[in-house]
Amino acid sequence: MLDKLGVKPFHRVSVIGVDDETFWTQLIDRAADSVKGRLRQDSDLIFFAADSLSELQHLSRLKTYLVSNGGIWVVSLKGKAAKIKDVDVIAAAKAAGLVDNKVVSFSATHTSLRLVIPVSQR
Repeated sequence: MLDKLGVKPFHRVSVIGVDDETFWTQLIDRAADSVKGRLRQDSDLIFFAADSLSELQHLSRLKTYLVSNGGIWVVSLKGKAAKIKDVDVIAAAKAAGLVDNKVVSFSATHTSLRLVIPVSQR
């Protein structure tokens, strides 16, 4: 899964609200410079759990913790359990000055959408 998510051994990774122990164990094995529950400056990747429109309002703040070519993975419920849709995430991303560029199945119950700073703004 980490290959699809683009996690590299040298990445600085912040994990906010994603409570998946399998993911966390794999992440620590791959990218030792990872923290859970707080944001790190100059993060290459931020994994952010969001299941409401109000949670998506945090994207602008999360963006300030990214390296210019980094990404924010918004992890949310999928299928009938979903409380937000991809279009909601994309609209919130646009409002925060981000664009979506990849979707990956995170787990059997969750999906993830990668948001990045547009190339023209890096």
